[in-house]
Amino acid sequence: MIVRTTAEITDTERDVAGTGWRSKRIVLGGDGVGFSFHETTIDAESVHEFHYRHHVEAVWLVEGEGTLVDLEHGVSYELAPGSMYLLDGHESHRLFARTRMRMLCVFNPPVTGQEVHDEHGVYPLVAVD
Repeated sequence: MIVRTTAEITDTERDVAGTGWRSKRIVLGGDGVGFSFHETTIDAESVHEFHYRHHVEAVWLVEGEGTLVDLEHGVSYELAPGSMYLLDGHESHRLFARTRMRMLCVFNPPVTGQEVHDEHGVYPLVAVD
């Protein structure tokens, strides 16, 4: 059994930040459960482009409001608490945060914590040790 709190991983190697976002990686690939689980916050009035070519991601918005744009199909979705989106087709997407957004995210395959977004917003596929 694994029990963790976000308080205990804050300011550790599991707490990763970029410009306008922060991801607390609660479960990582090294935990050996086949997925990773993150709490991600996006700053208000920020825009981010992501494209997870190697991962499927499910996102559940628990706080905040914004707009998700599927860049491959030209469709926009309004997001509010209780919204979920699943990037099951590895869709390139843009996220506009009108307010600070807090999301709970699951990745498969799991991220290891060593990934860094490249210039296209892509995480490389990093093998779990």
